[in-house]
Amino acid sequence: MDIYHLSYPNHLFTNDKNDAYSLAIGFFDGVHKGHQAVIKNALEKGKEMNIKTAVMTFDPHPSLVLGGRKEKVFYITPLQEKMNILKSFGVDAVFVVRFTSDFAKLTPEKFIEFFINQTNVKHVTAGFDFSFGAFGKGTMKDMDLLSEGKYTVSVVGKKELHGGKISSTRIREELTTGNMEQVRELLGRPFQLTGVVIHGDKRGRTINFPTANVDPTEGQFTPATGVYAVKISVQETWHEGVCNVGFKPTFNNPEEKKLSIEVHIFNFEQSIYGEEVTVHWYKRIRSEQKFNGIDELKEQIGKDKQVAIDFFKKEVEL
Repeated sequence: MDIYHLSYPNHLFTNDKNDAYSLAIGFFDGVHKGHQAVIKNALEKGKEMNIKTAVMTFDPHPSLVLGGRKEKVFYITPLQEKMNILKSFGVDAVFVVRFTSDFAKLTPEKFIEFFINQTNVKHVTAGFDFSFGAFGKGTMKDMDLLSEGKYTVSVVGKKELHGGKISSTRIREELTTGNMEQVRELLGRPFQLTGVVIHGDKRGRTINFPTANVDPTEGQFTPATGVYAVKISVQETWHEGVCNVGFKPTFNNPEEKKLSIEVHIFNFEQSIYGEEVTVHWYKRIRSEQKFNGIDELKEQIGKDKQVAIDFFKKEVEL
């Protein structure tokens, strides 16, 4: 899969290969089932027209430029994860457009000139609510009206699940409550977080529940505090486990708010400090809570572990 990083006005696309594209366009944070419908349509059109399929996405999140946000934006799928997912779909190329103040000022007509016509796009697919150009004035109806016969357009309608629209906003809301089973349905796969295993306080090993302390890659969305049934990939091998996201109130001063992500990996004794790992999130078992001592904590972790074991056993049976 070819990846092209574009920006306006200095680094625009030069189509040296003279490839024609069926293009899916959108921010696609999460690459959820609604996004997948858009990309699937673009792939089908590419096959039908015997041309390559491309996806156009944007970086960073437009709200950083348009909304003047000072706080960090946390992504459901950081850029590299998004690239990996798109590659798995069989997409031929991705155009990553740098979202800047200059880019945000482009009229719909100029956007089409530089980012549709100049990239030799022959078909454009987007969701019904996609907008482009300054102040989002361009709609998919405008995309069609401004085509001048150079490309055709498909609009994918709203996708729903359990009576609500499938959207990145909805997924973020579910993540903030820890509803990982709903998130999994909306994404069509488990929520994923990557990071590096770092040294922690090593308290887990003193109570026979050693944990991998995961320092997440910057910019990733972290689910709500609590205990979860998870799977963790270590050196390309998947293991089941339980993960605690929180502030460890049994041991730490409540005034010292430092969030940790710790995974107890079942039947695993290997030292993995410095390893990059991937965590898949399946089910929230309970909220984080403060215990009256080590014995009470150990008893509860044992119960949490059994809940996770039973959950994954049921998953296999299904």
